[in-house]
Amino acid sequence: MVRVTREARYRLTVRHGAKVSRDEFDDLDAALAGLRRRAQEVRDGEPLPAVSMLRKFGPAERVAARLEISTGGWLRGSDGGVDVMGDGKLIAFAGGIRRRTLEPRGEESPFDALRRELGG
Repeated sequence: MVRVTREARYRLTVRHGAKVSRDEFDDLDAALAGLRRRAQEVRDGEPLPAVSMLRKFGPAERVAARLEISTGGWLRGSDGGVDVMGDGKLIAFAGGIRRRTLEPRGEESPFDALRRELGG
């Protein structure tokens, strides 16, 4: 007898500093709620300080955490997420390897722009 298990449709990957965590969800609403909750946890923490390497990078130029929702496999899925910047600003993006910024329309939040992209 072969047991077939159904995989979750949405995977949330959170990269915060050196820590990486993953959660799975059956629907987009639950995945976006998890993403929103985790993004707020990052924003509630301390802002990132400026750093100097070859030039100075302020908090607004540093990514504090990247939260990404994946909807499928390597070839047929779509990815998108939100970067939480060091100053707390949220920037929605679409794509995995080739990212593009999602600009909220009208009164949309970055989460709404991500829903629009992933939801169809």
